[in-house]
Amino acid sequence: MKILMIEDNQSVAQMMGMFFQKEKWEYANAYDGEDGLAQFKEAPDDWDIITLDLNLPKMDGMEVARHIREISRTVPLIMLTARDSESDQVLGLDIGADDYVTKPFSPMTLIARIKALHRRVDIQEVPAAAAEEADDDFDVSTKHFRLSTKTREAYLDDQQIEGLTPKEFDLLRTLARNPKQVFSREQLLQLVWEYEYYGDERTVDAHIKKLRQKIEKAGPQVIQTVWGVGYKFDDSELDK
Repeated sequence: MKILMIEDNQSVAQMMGMFFQKEKWEYANAYDGEDGLAQFKEAPDDWDIITLDLNLPKMDGMEVARHIREISRTVPLIMLTARDSESDQVLGLDIGADDYVTKPFSPMTLIARIKALHRRVDIQEVPAAAAEEADDDFDVSTKHFRLSTKTREAYLDDQQIEGLTPKEFDLLRTLARNPKQVFSREQLLQLVWEYEYYGDERTVDAHIKKLRQKIEKAGPQVIQTVWGVGYKFDDSELDK
């Protein structure tokens, strides 16, 4: 794996570099936004993962993320930030981040998230021809909802739920495959993000919020909050 770490705190970057070396990963550091974007532009296809701090000199991390997503819609992007508000998380995810880690963080937490994201990307890479042949092959199919893992598409009352990020799709699939089952945030972190629970439940809440916004553009809301517990998928109410 080859990682580009855009991080202005040299101590953090150097510490993570030691952990990357231990994993036998290649990596490069950039200490400001302009340098990080320039390194990415030189060879966009060379990077397997980008970790991006939001608080950067010369060019803000949000702006760097926007430029990266203009060049590549698929390169995995993990945002690192000391900011702690839900609005920052949602904005980062809306720009196209795949995950969000709040500082201070354990190095092993970031390593685990990088590994999980890299595994998920490998699984999701389906040849275009195979995807086209699977247009009518749905893993989940009810009166109101259909979802295909092969085409990475989901429909509500025959209206496609558009603009789903890889993480939003995985979250929707996990819930829809188990209708009416209530999942805690900890369970969703383990099932969708594929790493053990490290206390950042807001990652789940931020993704649920964005996912709901996209579902509402296609039809009625099918992801419900079970207060004090977590979330569930339920489209049975649409029959009433």
